[in-house]
Amino acid sequence: MIKDTTRFQKAIERFDEENSKDPNQEVYKGQEISKELLYAIRMTEWLTRVSSEASKPLQLAARSQHICRWTIPRESYPMDRKGYLLWRTELKNFHAETASGILEECGYDPATIDRVKSLILKRRMKADPESQALEDVVCLVFLEYYFEDFMAKHEPEKVVSIVRKTWNKMSELGQQHALALEFGNESNQLIARALNE
Repeated sequence: MIKDTTRFQKAIERFDEENSKDPNQEVYKGQEISKELLYAIRMTEWLTRVSSEASKPLQLAARSQHICRWTIPRESYPMDRKGYLLWRTELKNFHAETASGILEECGYDPATIDRVKSLILKRRMKADPESQALEDVVCLVFLEYYFEDFMAKHEPEKVVSIVRKTWNKMSELGQQHALALEFGNESNQLIARALNE
């Protein structure tokens, strides 16, 4: 058990070490912090709320969900729907491979590494409860921390579409958590449109 705990903590530290290299900064509790490190912390916090007894592979997948994301910028792909989908696919594979390399470095066995990769790649999402839990966490982190910034940059119709897609990705439990979030009036109006139209 001590070995497993040490290995787990080392992997989390390594994920955080890599994400702390993100040159993009955000203010968190009065201090500047690398954007992707903050995202990873928020993923862990939401996973604890959604699944307090989450397995170690699920915890590792949540913490490394966006690992080193800034190294593959959106602008490196065509700025259209096809380019966006290619970028997202490349990112998922990159995150899975980067996390796998760190887990191998920390002494994890191939089965655990494959499990973490499978979760990051969102394989069998609706059929795999842990994969669905991870997707719930991704959606909840977006809604709580990034949705209103997204809303400010896009037309209402696009925002409504994104909210609807996000809602449909979540389980009933994830949706219950989402309904408990607090938003501004404009956000609430667009969310109501997305869920009721």
